[in-house]
Amino acid sequence: QVQLVESGGDSVQAGGSLKLSCAASRYIFSSCRMGWFRQAPGKGRDLVSSISSHGTTTYADSVKGRFTISQDNAKNTLYLQMNSLKTEDTAVYYCAADCGNGRNWGQGTQVTVSS
Repeated sequence: QVQLVESGGDSVQAGGSLKLSCAASRYIFSSCRMGWFRQAPGKGRDLVSSISSHGTTTYADSVKGRFTISQDNAKNTLYLQMNSLKTEDTAVYYCAADCGNGRNWGQGTQVTVSS
């Protein structure tokens, strides 16, 4: 098991930027696929972006060109840089780690984008 702690959520105006962080309790990036999910009120939890242990990234169509996933191996921290935020980006954002023994989730961080 690995503990994941997200931070960086906030309330911003449309067009603004935020950078989310996900601190892992130990180094896992070389053996786990990491991802950011989000869940808007009344909706399911959707994958926003992921990064494999080899550094291959994926993005949902709705965030391509606006969001960037990255990781700092020295800090055991995953990031999500979010630019040009839209009201529809409002959601709780969750960090997740797939390490071959089930998915580990963080507690989530709220992002609210107002017009």
